[in-house]
Order: sequence, then structure tokens, then C-alpha cells
Amino acid sequence: MTITIYHNPLCGTSRNTLAMIRQSGVEPEIVPYLETPPTRETLRDLIARSGLTVREAMRTKEPVYAELGLDDPALSDAALIEAMLAHPILINRPFVVTEKGVRQCRPSELVLDILPNPDIGPFTKEDGEVVIDKDGKRLV
Repeated sequence: MTITIYHNPLCGTSRNTLAMIRQSGVEPEIVPYLETPPTRETLRDLIARSGLTVREAMRTKEPVYAELGLDDPALSDAALIEAMLAHPILINRPFVVTEKGVRQCRPSELVLDILPNPDIGPFTKEDGEVVIDKDGKRLV
């Protein structure tokens, strides 16, 4: 099975998601989307298949979001997509694609819903939050 993660190594959520994928026994295809942004078609597809709106797929806390006036509700989806393509930091992360679907994995444990083997054993996030305990019980 192929798993693809649109990854930002500076993001703790993205690193935790990648760690869970690897702990499931799969080495994913890693797309460093800040360096290699998705195409317009791929970005639209990721957003649509994840069930999100374009605005929900954006990082609103980035300074460039305010600088560009992207909080204007009159902006079209096409305009928001163009902003994300021009400034990939605006793409909320990480997006993960598996045969079971597409998720924007915020929080990171959402990846478990689309992994071929979600029984990854105990897992603790970088910040110490336990996702799966030693007995295999999902806590979050």
C-alpha cells in the first residue's frame, strides 16, 4: 500500500503523523510541500477528498494570511487556492493519502482512521500526550 504525506518537518503535528505512519509498518512517500507544492489540481483534489472546504484547509494563523486579507469572506475558493499555491505555508498540514481515503491530520491521530494497519501499538506524541496506551487502547 502506498501512503503519501504532505509534510512539513518543522511542524510537530506533521512529525507525529509521520511517526504513526511509520509505526504502522509503512514507509510513506514524503512530499515536502513547502519545497514542492502540489499542483492546483492536486490541491483541489486533496481538499475535496478530505471533505473540507477550501477555507478549512488553510492555516489562518500564518502572518501572510492576514497580510493578504484572506479573512475576507467574499473571496472565492479559486482566490484562496491561488494564495495557497503562491504561499504553500498557508496549506494546513499534514494531508495524508491512503487507499482508505484522504485526511488533513489535525490532530495527528486522525491518520489512524485511514491507515491500513491502525493497530500501531503504544504511541506518545512529542509533547508527551499518550495517543495509544501500552494495552493498545486509543486515548484520544
